[in-house]
Amino acid sequence: MALETLSPDWEFDRFDDGSQKIHAEVQLKNYGKFLEEYTSQLRRIEDALDDSVGDVWDFNLDPIALKLLPYEQSSLLELINTENKVLNKVITVYAALCCEIKKLKYEAETKFYNGLLFYGEGATDSSMVEGDSQIQMGRFISFLQELSCFVTRCYEVVMNVIHQLAVLYTSNKNAPKIIETSGVHFQTMYEHLGELLTVLLTLDEIVDNHATLKDHWTMYKRLLKSVHHNPSKFGIQEDKLKPFEKLLLKLEGQLLDGMIFQACIEQQFDSLNGGVAVSKNSTFAEEFAHSIRTIFANVEAKLGEPSEIDQRDKYVGICGLFVLHFQIFRTVDKKFYKSLLDIGKKVPAITLTANIIWFADNFLIQKMPAAAKLLDRRSHHAIKTQRENFLQQKAQLLTKEMQSYYVFVSSWMTKMESILSKEQRMDKFSEDLSNRCNVFIQGFLYAYSLSTIIKTTMNLYMSMQKPMTKTSVKALCRLVELLKAIEHTFYRRSMVVADSVTHITQHLQHQALNSISVAKKRVISDKKYSEQCLDVLSALVLAENTLNGPSTKQRRLIVSLALSVGTQMKTFKDEELLPLQVVMKKLDLISELKERIRTQCDCCFLYWHRAVFPIYLDDVYENAVDASRLQYMFSALRDCVPAMMHSRHLESYEVLLECYDKEIMEVLNEHLLDKLCKEIEKDLRLSVHTHLKLDDRNPYRVGMKDLAHFFSLNPIRFFNRFIDIKVYVTHYLDKTFYNLTTVALHDWATYSEMRNLASQRYGLIMTEAHLPSQTLEQGLDVLEIMRNIHVFVSRYLYNLNNQIFIERTSNNKHLNTINIRHIANSIRTHGTGIMNTTVNFTYQFLRKKFYIFSQFMYDEHIKSRLIKDIRFFREVKDQNDHKYPFERAEKFNRGIRKLGMTPDGQSYLDQFRQLISQIGNAMGYVRMIRSGGLHCCSSAIRFVPDLEDIVNFEELVKEEGLSEETQKAARQLDSVLTDLTRNSAEGTEYFKMLVDVFAPEFRSPKNMHLRNFYIIVPPLTLNFVEHSISCKEKLNKKNKGGAAFTDDGFAMVREKYVKEIRAVAKQQNVQSTSQDEKLLQTMNLTHKRLEVCLQEFELLYFSLSSARIFFRADKTAAEENQEKKEREEESVKTSNGDLSTAAPADPVVK
Repeated sequence: MALETLSPDWEFDRFDDGSQKIHAEVQLKNYGKFLEEYTSQLRRIEDALDDSVGDVWDFNLDPIALKLLPYEQSSLLELINTENKVLNKVITVYAALCCEIKKLKYEAETKFYNGLLFYGEGATDSSMVEGDSQIQMGRFISFLQELSCFVTRCYEVVMNVIHQLAVLYTSNKNAPKIIETSGVHFQTMYEHLGELLTVLLTLDEIVDNHATLKDHWTMYKRLLKSVHHNPSKFGIQEDKLKPFEKLLLKLEGQLLDGMIFQACIEQQFDSLNGGVAVSKNSTFAEEFAHSIRTIFANVEAKLGEPSEIDQRDKYVGICGLFVLHFQIFRTVDKKFYKSLLDIGKKVPAITLTANIIWFADNFLIQKMPAAAKLLDRRSHHAIKTQRENFLQQKAQLLTKEMQSYYVFVSSWMTKMESILSKEQRMDKFSEDLSNRCNVFIQGFLYAYSLSTIIKTTMNLYMSMQKPMTKTSVKALCRLVELLKAIEHTFYRRSMVVADSVTHITQHLQHQALNSISVAKKRVISDKKYSEQCLDVLSALVLAENTLNGPSTKQRRLIVSLALSVGTQMKTFKDEELLPLQVVMKKLDLISELKERIRTQCDCCFLYWHRAVFPIYLDDVYENAVDASRLQYMFSALRDCVPAMMHSRHLESYEVLLECYDKEIMEVLNEHLLDKLCKEIEKDLRLSVHTHLKLDDRNPYRVGMKDLAHFFSLNPIRFFNRFIDIKVYVTHYLDKTFYNLTTVALHDWATYSEMRNLASQRYGLIMTEAHLPSQTLEQGLDVLEIMRNIHVFVSRYLYNLNNQIFIERTSNNKHLNTINIRHIANSIRTHGTGIMNTTVNFTYQFLRKKFYIFSQFMYDEHIKSRLIKDIRFFREVKDQNDHKYPFERAEKFNRGIRKLGMTPDGQSYLDQFRQLISQIGNAMGYVRMIRSGGLHCCSSAIRFVPDLEDIVNFEELVKEEGLSEETQKAARQLDSVLTDLTRNSAEGTEYFKMLVDVFAPEFRSPKNMHLRNFYIIVPPLTLNFVEHSISCKEKLNKKNKGGAAFTDDGFAMVREKYVKEIRAVAKQQNVQSTSQDEKLLQTMNLTHKRLEVCLQEFELLYFSLSSARIFFRADKTAAEENQEKKEREEESVKTSNGDLSTAAPADPVVK
């Protein structure tokens, strides 16, 4: 407000009091302080991440990979650029050929090897339908055509390499010399040529070992023959068929006859037009032989040694080169041939790829039969014997070897973690880099050795068709784990390795440059210049220039070729040359470290030996302590996936992947997961039921497996899923416990205890079942009861007061019950129409039961006794105040028992009582149907606000003038409401219907014998009471067979019999007091027994009184008085001696 009062024209005087500057300085200080604190916080976070999260990569989870292989962006012509134009051309040509060979080799290893190897996989013989093999081959033809083009390209490259070398090393003195070659040996060129010959040789071996491919090819040719006879039937033009047949013949001759390598070496290397002469070129022949021997000398020294890197592959190439040399020049060095064969004693077999194993002796004998004759048979036989001995020794030493490598690799991993965790000190940077380089190379050497042992052993067993022992399988699987552990270690420390590799390559390049620089100075200091000297100098300059840059494959290749020229004329001293060669080898390894590690640790070959997987899983299960090794094995099994993607015989490679995935998962489930689930469940059950007498579970006597180790495993990655063992077992237990609880609800506490135990012992987080601990609101369906009414009335007992049916006996620990809610649920499910059907069905059942009832009453034995009792009762009724004597009822019971007993100890009266109970149960069921119907209707009508005043919806709709469909719907609603209102207000009187149906029949003259029923009621009542007491007493016993606490189906006694039993009890009580004291205890027991009987008679009387209401509820007071008067008149007639009309109306019908 003060500011507003100031004049806008007025301002403060402009003078500097220094306050603004002070304020700015304070703010700057605060800002600087904030930046310092923030920087220190960021540094702490960075340090924390560097130590824990940042540097360690998870092999399973990381979506991003780091590729270290440097990519060369300059062309060969740009790299090979010296003033010596002739040398430039020579090096460029050879470098280009070597690069071409490398590309062809890569294409073969990734595409063609795998395409051929996986042909026929993914479909078992049982699942193959007739014609599938031809369809697969049909899809595969295009692949074979591509392979044919590839092989042709390989032939051309081999031809070109031979020609280029032959031109350089010419023996024709008239031809101009390109460069001086007297001391120049392009060993790299021969090594690359050997690699290409190995590719062709491998293709031959794959096809030769592929029986399925050959079988399918034969079947496909037969199919083609059938098509040839009738082309129109298959919709093929005949003019196109012949060229296709020619193509197939060409493919078969070139690829499938095992002649790929042979056709290559049998090419016409001599130019026909007087161009390049090869076979007569003695200089080239000598150079060729010299290079083979030099390479062999280097390979032989390292073969089988711990420092072996790729010598086995080179040995295969040497054999190929030797055969090629023999084919071109037709000369054999017998001593060298023997040396080649002797390698077989050290290295009995070499794995070319996957499961393809190669024997040098077989190859050389087959390709050079003339040379084979130079050696005796004993030498050849000795090599084969050596191979078998090798396998026997390997089987014995495999476990020891595994244990040794376990120690080596573990110590290497520790060393790797240790050396990579250290901070690099600048004063010892060079030494630190050398140490890291050595550790990396050592890891690679271990990986190579392990890979060689596993592949050679497994493939030799398969090739020689000898069974492996379980011990050998377990040892080999352990070696596979170690192999993957090496790969994982490199991967986990990818960040540090990537950083180190760059520095190490620079350090090695620096060492190489120093060596070359010394040699170059030595050449320059020599004043006698010659062409050869200039070539050497140019080559050294080229090597120097090329090394000054990233360590790419092309640059290292150029350096290698340049040094082949630059090392002549003793440019390097012997003590200088060897270190340079070592440095260059290290540079090769370190530059391609990740790729080489991946190649050596690739376990794709396991696909062909997956039969060992079940044995491996059994071993893991038995030794649960090492459960974490599963991660490594699944990582190895995953290696097969990239190779499978090159399969071409199926609709899609995904079909093959699915088959493989399914197979591995089935084996895993069968041999580990399911066994683990069942063992955990068994352990939980036995632990919970320790109070029972079970098998000995003392761990000191029977041993113990701690299966909890499986649940601490991280999820295992396989294909596009993670296998979480903990989750799998938890789900299994949850499902099992839930299902078993639903079956036996009384066991809920046991399963709850098992859940808690699983959580405590194994750390499994279980899901609560949330099931009721007692019972579910469900029961037998009305339809089910109706169809089996005869079974129902005999198996269930009726309780009149609670209006519930209880199962008589059960094999389970619980008894089923049926109440009004169950019936109402059934009626709601099926509709109210089912009620009348059910009642009709029940009444038909009653008709059958009443027929049996009538037969029993008509029986002569029963009828005569009843007439006798009626006569007796008439004689004594005035004396007994119209009461039936208790003793007479007991006498009747005893008399019936004398007529005979059933095998299970029941008299005829017992069976008659059961019949009456079943009739009563059926009537109780009818009553429950009525109550259930009312319950259902009242539930349905509860949303209607006032039952007395329900509006007419049809009239309201018509007033509003709504559509005809709406009026129809309103009419329907009114009808439903009317029905519900009527049904809920009054139920159908089913008992009145029962009386109306059966009463006339019972009162007809032909059923006069039924009028005697009243006189059997006292003994029947006594029989029922004895039965009821017996059933209730069984409730307190251990064996509860036949126990029951209610059976209101029988409710037919009169009040007078209760009064009679009271009188007897009183008399007994009086007598007991006057007896001798010795009998007092006995009399007390008798008294108690009589009290129980009295209680049962009273309960029966109450049930009877309740039952009589059902037959009285529909009568008015006048009707009841009339009936009472009729009964009095009837009793008068009885007293006058009319026997035939003495019996009152049948109480059952009423």
